[in-house]
Amino acid sequence: MGRVLALTGAVLVSALALSSAALAAPGLRVGVTDDAWLEFGPGTLAERIGALEQMGVEVVRVTLDWHEIEAEQGSYDWARDGMLLDALRGAGIAPIVAIWGTPSWANGGRGPNVPPAEAASFASFARAAAERFPWVTRWIVWNEPNQRRWLLPPSPALYVTKLLNPGGAAIKDVIPKASIAGGATAPRGASGGTSPVDFIRGMGRAGARLDAFAHHPHPLSPAETPFAGGCSWCETISLANLERLLDEVRDTFGARTRIWLTELGYQTNPPDRILGVTWAKQARHVAEAQRRAYEASRVDVLVQYLVRDEPKLGAWQSGLETISGAVKPSLAAFSLPLAQVSRKGSATKVWGQVRPGQGPRAYVLQRRAGAAWARVGAGGQTSARGFFTRTIRAERGAQLRLYDPATRRASPTLIVT
Repeated sequence: MGRVLALTGAVLVSALALSSAALAAPGLRVGVTDDAWLEFGPGTLAERIGALEQMGVEVVRVTLDWHEIEAEQGSYDWARDGMLLDALRGAGIAPIVAIWGTPSWANGGRGPNVPPAEAASFASFARAAAERFPWVTRWIVWNEPNQRRWLLPPSPALYVTKLLNPGGAAIKDVIPKASIAGGATAPRGASGGTSPVDFIRGMGRAGARLDAFAHHPHPLSPAETPFAGGCSWCETISLANLERLLDEVRDTFGARTRIWLTELGYQTNPPDRILGVTWAKQARHVAEAQRRAYEASRVDVLVQYLVRDEPKLGAWQSGLETISGAVKPSLAAFSLPLAQVSRKGSATKVWGQVRPGQGPRAYVLQRRAGAAWARVGAGGQTSARGFFTRTIRAERGAQLRLYDPATRRASPTLIVT
């Protein structure tokens, strides 16, 4: 893991200077989800938690598998979950806990994607989870219930009445200040599923009670970027058409409902030669996604999926490192995102964040000059949350990066367009 962290340090934030004015940062928290890596990844759990700290991870989404924890009714095995969540708590990393998977005793011997026959059985488990982890304040009920492989049938009314409302109420009985997120919808319904648009509207008709709506805005083609390429007329929702999600949630649940983007992954080629983008594009997308979430109304959470590529090529290859542990440039882009906001002539506005860190942080923008990197203007200071925006002189084609003097790391190169 030390090798990984050393390599992470070989890429960071950007270059330049004219005027420097840090924005007041919204409440965006950036994190990761990768249950397999967190539990079974290289090194010890303490080393993996240390790696997350050095990456500047602020939240980690962890799944509680109800069908495994309560395989026998009334008997709970919290060993795995207690180990992971207690380790995150000890490091000051906030968990987002998602509950999924019905045990066979609760649904007549059917699969974990079939909801329980009685809402009370799920409510009982949700209450037990809240009692075991009373310090967890962010909870998600289920995973991608608009797809058949996760909820059968993928009915918003069934989801609300059997899972979301009873589970959320049980958690809040134990943790009154808990935030309950519903949905956690996939960007499309897939075969036999329900589109996220129809699922949101159906949840509203069913009387869903929630504090936040969670969604997984994965791209639906390699041509998508965080800002462009999405479908403006269909009922799929990726990050590229995030406004559709914001509008649907506001219209259905009200303007005070928060948005959590609890899975987002851009797959890479190599190894995925069909759905992947180049490593450089993935890094740029990771940085731009953070800027997109930062600027979006009501978005509180953005979660990167995954830390490490999955072993099977047909699975997800969206990690910040390969299955063999080779570091992708996106790992540095995750910690030190730098993105172009606009350019008028040679006046280029950039946005970025420095993580990890506490309070205002020093940063340096640099510009490539031959084989070296030169400071652009004076160094700057971020907001209390580590964010900054800055306008500098940089024409089209200029190569910039963000440098963090505290960690001596730099972002991937940003080429001005």
